[in-house]
Amino acid sequence: MKHLNKLLVAVMMVMGLSSHAQDSNNPWAISFGVNAVDTRTSASPEHVDFFPAHFSQPFAVKDNWNILPSLSYIGVSRYVGSGFSVGLQGSVNKIDKYVRFAPNAAGHDARGMIVENPGDLMYYGIDATIKYSFQELIKSKVIDPSLSVGGGYVFFGDSSYGTVNPGAGLTFWFTDAIGLELATKYKWSVSGDREDAAGVPDAPSHFQHTAGLIFKFGGKDTDGDGIYDKDDACPDVAGLKQFNGCPDTDGDGIVDASDACPDVFGLAALNGCPDTDGDGIADKDDACPDVAGLAALKGCPDADGDGVADKDDKCPTVAGPKENGGCPFLDADKDGVLDKDDDCPTVAGPASNRGCPEVTSEALEDLKVQARAIYFNSGKATFKTGDKETPARLDAIKEILKNYPNAKFSIEGHTDSDGSDKLNQKLSEDRAAAVMNALIERGVNVDNLVSKGFGESQPVASNKTAAGKAQNRRTEIKHIGSKYEGKL
Repeated sequence: MKHLNKLLVAVMMVMGLSSHAQDSNNPWAISFGVNAVDTRTSASPEHVDFFPAHFSQPFAVKDNWNILPSLSYIGVSRYVGSGFSVGLQGSVNKIDKYVRFAPNAAGHDARGMIVENPGDLMYYGIDATIKYSFQELIKSKVIDPSLSVGGGYVFFGDSSYGTVNPGAGLTFWFTDAIGLELATKYKWSVSGDREDAAGVPDAPSHFQHTAGLIFKFGGKDTDGDGIYDKDDACPDVAGLKQFNGCPDTDGDGIVDASDACPDVFGLAALNGCPDTDGDGIADKDDACPDVAGLAALKGCPDADGDGVADKDDKCPTVAGPKENGGCPFLDADKDGVLDKDDDCPTVAGPASNRGCPEVTSEALEDLKVQARAIYFNSGKATFKTGDKETPARLDAIKEILKNYPNAKFSIEGHTDSDGSDKLNQKLSEDRAAAVMNALIERGVNVDNLVSKGFGESQPVASNKTAAGKAQNRRTEIKHIGSKYEGKL
C-alpha cells in the first residue's frame, strides 16, 4: 500500500493548486470512482492478429475485468482552453485475472483466452493526460464525448514500467458542474509485454476502464448571482442571466445601467421611464405627469390652443396672447384699463388707481360716522356688551371698503384723558386692533388695513366735560392711499 499512499499524496498536491481564483468558468475538476483492468491484450506465446487480440470480447466483465469493489481511482484536471484540459489520475487495483488472448496456444478456453491467477498482484497507476472535449463542438450541455492521450507509470506486482495511453471518454453532465464520467484507455507498455521465466506477467499492456463522478469547480462569481465573472457584464452587482448578470431593479426589461428610471417600471421607448398620462413624455420630464399634454409645453395640455399651458393660463378655455396670461385683451368696464391690469374689472376707475374707483369724500364721511359709533366696554378693548348696533356698523364698514379693493385704510383708536398716558396709549392700540380684526373676519383683505393707537393725544373736544370726553373716545377710519403706491 505504500505506493497508494504516495499516489494519493501526489494527487492532493496537484489539487492544492486549484485554491486560487481562475478566469474561466469552473476550470478545475476532480473525479473519483472505480476502475477495471483488462489484460487480454497482453502478449501470447504465439503470434496473433492485432485486432482480435485488442477488440475481441471487450465487455466480458465477469471473465476478463479486474475490479476492486471500492473507491479505486481519483483524478484532478484543469481546463486550458479551446476544448483542451490536462489532468493527473491515480488508481489502485488487484489483479486476480491475468488474461491473454492466445487462440493458437494450448490451454485456451472457448473464447481463445488463457485466464490465470497470478496471485492477487497489486496494481497501482499514475497517469498524466491531455484530453480534448467535443462538447463545445457539438453544442450540447449534457453529452460530453472526448479523446485523450498521455503517459503514465504502472506498478504491477514487484515490477514497474512506463506506458503510453491513448483513450476515449463520455461524460453525462447532470448540472453545469456535476457529471457521470465513463472513460477507457489503452495503456501500451513501453517495455514490451514481458513475462518472467515462470510466465508471471511482468510488464503487460492492458485496457483500464473507469466510471465515477466528476465535479467542476474554481469559477469566480463575485456578486453571487450564479453567473461567472468572465461571462458577467456586471460582475460586482447581482443580476439576471438574461441580462448577462446585470440587474433590472424595477423589472421593466431594461437593465439598470441603460435605464433612466431604474427604480420605477417604465417603457423601453422612454429609456425605462414611466409615462402615467400616456402622452409620450416621461414623467420625469413632464410638468403635468397626470394629464396628457404637448411636448412643446413639457407635457401640459392647452385646451384653448393659445400656446399657454392650462396650468399657467388665466383664461384656459379662451385663447389669448401669452403676454396677457392667455386671456384676450378685454376691458369689460370700458375704463381704458385692460382687464388683465384692472383690479376692478367690472367697475370703472382711472388707470392711476389700477382701474379701481377713487375713494370719495362721501364714502369717507360714511366711514367716519360708522366708525365713531362703535362703542367699547369701559376701560377695555371689547365691544360694548348688549350693543346690537356695533355688528351692523362693522358690516356697513365692510361693504364700503369692498368697493375699494386696492385702497389702504388706517384704523385709529383714541381715548379721553382719564387714566395715565401709558394706559390710554395701550387701550387705544388694542381697540383699533379689535376693529381691524372684526373687519378681517368679515372678509376685508388684511393687506388693505393697518391699525394705530393715539391714546389721548388727539382730542376732538374738551376733556373737561363728560360730553367732550365721550367725543374723544372714538374710532376713526382714514384712507391713506393705494396698497400699490410706489409700484405703479
